[in-house]
Amino acid sequence: MVLNKEIISDAIPSLNLTDTVFQALDLMADFHISHLPVVAEDKLAGLINEDDLLNVSGEDLLSTMENYFSKINVQANGHFIEAVQRINEFSLTVVPVVDNESGYVGSISAIDLLKQLGKFIGANDPGGIIVLEMEKVNFSFSEISKLVETNDAQITQLNTFSDIQSGFFYVTLKINKFEIADIIATFQRYDYIVKYYFGEELYQNELRDNYDHLMNYLGI
Repeated sequence: MVLNKEIISDAIPSLNLTDTVFQALDLMADFHISHLPVVAEDKLAGLINEDDLLNVSGEDLLSTMENYFSKINVQANGHFIEAVQRINEFSLTVVPVVDNESGYVGSISAIDLLKQLGKFIGANDPGGIIVLEMEKVNFSFSEISKLVETNDAQITQLNTFSDIQSGFFYVTLKINKFEIADIIATFQRYDYIVKYYFGEELYQNELRDNYDHLMNYLGI
């Protein structure tokens, strides 16, 4: 399990209430972010947004802008998926991390969070990807896993997504090998809808090779 405190971005600075708007904007530009935490006496005062800073005088102190501070944060000992939710929900470039006493621990950048998420879902692991479309009530992990394993393969990652508009339920499978033609055929034989797949389709190449061999043998 990966905790928020384990993926804090050491490079992300924090601001003080005595800093000016100019200083805040300069730091945001330097680090290519549009949010920064404001800290007062080691406590998180809030998160300031670049858009709010652009609407006031650059010489103003941040202490005059406390009404603009967002209180969005995540707990240091919380799972990093909590940070993912905050980033997505509020379109943040940075999310502050606090302890149980609201003490400021650090911040997680959206870029570092994306890298961690990639590791979590096995994005860098080799293998094919299959996306199944179904009704949610028909989802059975045990059956899907069994069908994959009958083809001498294993599921290394499984994610689900419900499309509210269409009402469909999507299951994304990461398989531990690229040759997934047999697996796709098995799913289709059991009336699964294979929406997308990404891997090597060896069957077509093998059929072509066999055809070429036959034509050569016949002298055609």
